[in-house]
Amino acid sequence: MPTFSIIVPVKNEEKVISRLFTALLKLNYPKDKMDIIVVEDGSTDKTLDICMGYAKENGNIIKVVRKPFSDGKPSALNYGIRHAKGEIVGIFDADSVPDPDALINVSKYFEDCRVAAVQGRTLSINSDENMLTKFISYEEAVWCETYLRGKDVLDLFVHLKGNCQFFRRDVLEKFGGFDEDALSEDMEMSARLTEKGYKIRYAPDVHAWQESPADLKQLFRQRTRWFRGTIEVALKYGRLMTKFSRKSFDAETTLFGPFILIASLATYVAGFCSFFLSFQFDVLWGAMVQLMTLICTLTIFVCGLALVYVSKPRRAANLLWLPFIYFYWSLQAFIAFYAMLLILLRRSRRWNKTEKRGVVNNKNLLNVCDVC
Repeated sequence: MPTFSIIVPVKNEEKVISRLFTALLKLNYPKDKMDIIVVEDGSTDKTLDICMGYAKENGNIIKVVRKPFSDGKPSALNYGIRHAKGEIVGIFDADSVPDPDALINVSKYFEDCRVAAVQGRTLSINSDENMLTKFISYEEAVWCETYLRGKDVLDLFVHLKGNCQFFRRDVLEKFGGFDEDALSEDMEMSARLTEKGYKIRYAPDVHAWQESPADLKQLFRQRTRWFRGTIEVALKYGRLMTKFSRKSFDAETTLFGPFILIASLATYVAGFCSFFLSFQFDVLWGAMVQLMTLICTLTIFVCGLALVYVSKPRRAANLLWLPFIYFYWSLQAFIAFYAMLLILLRRSRRWNKTEKRGVVNNKNLLNVCDVC
């Protein structure tokens, strides 16, 4: 059984950090083969006191290290890696609640020496809080269990998601850790591993619950950072297109996802022109609009089928979410466009953390992991 070093970057997480410690201490894994490294990144609330309390009671397994200054998650992760001793480095966000068997299940993926990193499945811990969190939980399920799982089966580009992810420590050290200038350090590391020929696996049996944004403001800030970071990674690793392999091509196609979202805004522009301006569409333009409408409809329909498939139990009634998928897609397109504008206008790059409130109302969580 490999040794694990679990790194947890924290900053002002007093509302959620205790449940993470409780979950980590309940992991079904030999305690002499794991250690927990908490990187305290300049908290101004009671986070440090809570962490020190757990470290005092569990000094043989929990270690708290403090960064001299705060400059984003990638820097905090690299600071933690310097203190890691385990063969495998696991990374969890402060709001996570990993399944008790997470380490046991993920260790088998590293039996393949070609595997450098593994991404586990993330689920919403507050899916029943409101309509937005419910929808994000469905999005997360479709993303993990159809998109990433399908890519893994087809040996395509599996990207990391920033939480519930695991690496071989020697690979991280060889790469010099994460890119501290990246807003999407997980996506940048995914592209770098793929470019160097390393394998990333998706592990559907390695679970961790996390808190979903419960209001549009938090969602907007989170996705703006994601999209801007992904666009920057896409431009940085455009050279992947020159490598004639399925995985490299799929990697660059995935990274260009925000551009596809931005391109879909053309349908809104066309609709605005047709309704409010005296603009005559020629045959070619009209055919283009119809084609884009057809593609959009088919995409939403496929998303609906995927949603039915991943639901447990499977319910055809989930197809009623299809109209909301359209509006959610539209919102994402506008956020991606805003992120692109920030790049074009050369606005300062800032790593904004998503605020956590400590809400737990996913009924399925209590049936799987008795933590809360």
